[in-house]
Amino acid sequence: MIAVAGWRRWLFAFSMGALAAAALPPFYILPVLWLSFSGLAYLNLTANCWRQAFFEGWLFGVGWFGAGLYWVGHAFLVDAERYVYLMPFAVIGIAIGMAIFIAISSVSVNVIARRFKLDRFSYVLLFAGCWILLEWFRSWILTGFPWNPLGSVWGSLPEMMQVASYIGTLGLSFMTAVVFAAPIIMVANVRPVTVKPWIMVLALSLTLPAIWGVGAWRLSAAHIVMHDDILLRLVQPVIPQALKWKSELRQQHVLKQMAMSNRTAGPAGKPTHVIWAETNVPYLIDPNSPLPSSLAAAVPRHGALIFGAPRRDEAGKVYNSMFAIDDEGAVQATFDKFHLVPFGEYVPFRGILPLEKLTAGRGDFTPGFGPQTLAIRELPPFAALICYEVIFSGQIVNSEVRPEWILNITNDAWFGPSSGPRQHLVQAQLRAIEEGLSLVRVANTGISAVIDPYGRIIDRIELDQSGVLDSPLPKPLAATVFSAFGQRIGLGIAIFAILISAGFSYFRNRH
Repeated sequence: MIAVAGWRRWLFAFSMGALAAAALPPFYILPVLWLSFSGLAYLNLTANCWRQAFFEGWLFGVGWFGAGLYWVGHAFLVDAERYVYLMPFAVIGIAIGMAIFIAISSVSVNVIARRFKLDRFSYVLLFAGCWILLEWFRSWILTGFPWNPLGSVWGSLPEMMQVASYIGTLGLSFMTAVVFAAPIIMVANVRPVTVKPWIMVLALSLTLPAIWGVGAWRLSAAHIVMHDDILLRLVQPVIPQALKWKSELRQQHVLKQMAMSNRTAGPAGKPTHVIWAETNVPYLIDPNSPLPSSLAAAVPRHGALIFGAPRRDEAGKVYNSMFAIDDEGAVQATFDKFHLVPFGEYVPFRGILPLEKLTAGRGDFTPGFGPQTLAIRELPPFAALICYEVIFSGQIVNSEVRPEWILNITNDAWFGPSSGPRQHLVQAQLRAIEEGLSLVRVANTGISAVIDPYGRIIDRIELDQSGVLDSPLPKPLAATVFSAFGQRIGLGIAIFAILISAGFSYFRNRH
């Protein structure tokens, strides 16, 4: 398959990683995965030692994360005069760092395959298992950044995503890795099996229509019931990030959103609740601040306004928060973001690194206390999430007080008209499917959307399109398998695949 060595092999590894990113949202060029993932599997298998496997896997990872996360660089253009010089270091640095996870996966595949002399089918299971195990690792190590899991490549096909309600995104990623690494069976110089290689590849490829069939069956029985007495108004004002915190414009931004909140009701009727995006009230709110009461004019009668703003408590700590106020301006509930963005909302190792965070203000935000279920006037209890907290599969719902829907307010204005907001939306769809809960997403510049418990978008406001969206709230489904067991399912599948591939080969070789 690859009759090259040295720098040509290194170039191939990097190119395959970058090519694989074409399958991610919003492009979905899925056929490239057969070439790129079988190419990575071949590199892992034919590396002469673990060091070579590590380096080539790392090069693949640099291409995968560099092409998939290029949009991070847009954040450094918001205040270009101060930060643009950091843009290439940030994009390249993230790719270099995140690529280590794929490098470790590649080493694991190489070492285990050599030690146990795997047959071709076992090798595919091992490859997929190691990929998913490291995908799980990057969801929590060093605070975690599980962006662009492999399962997200199915974001344009609701049927393919439905299996996440049973085995989670990790399980979906595992099955995806198995299918697209399968061509290695045709060329791998590993222990043969009695079944012809092309038959094995065909059999594994049939996993795709099987997944689709399960999803189509699930959706065929889908019956969404709406809350008759709830009509949410999502406000997407499209306030440029570079102008958001300018002192002379902040009041104007708030007044604009109040006017949008009070627009004439559409065909669906009069909104009962209004939702604004993350930090779209660009003022620091203290315990005795009069600001919430001044927003009462934007609150529907007997309803609530939910908005994002920075909050300072009596001890002087500052949080990235979500507020809910009633029609008299009284604060009904608050939620503090618990999963903060490194360098965006706090600086890790601040005593060592001479850097500033990108968001307004020089001090760090304080993390909240984890997933919470909020209950406010005339709304079913909901899981509150701010920004990229929605990407953390299995970590978004308070298991002690299960919510009936999910609210995610965010601000993707940092990333412009790039792939970032679109990738973020797919992650939100996967969370809705996993938990069997509808998800309402409100973003400053988009994409704002109402997502049903099957991950289907009921309605949306497109990226960089100013407007309001009035939508009823879908009721939840019965608890899903994933909501009961969480990531333990996908993690168990990955570990079982690794153990069964090594164990089967070990006992077969002994006999």
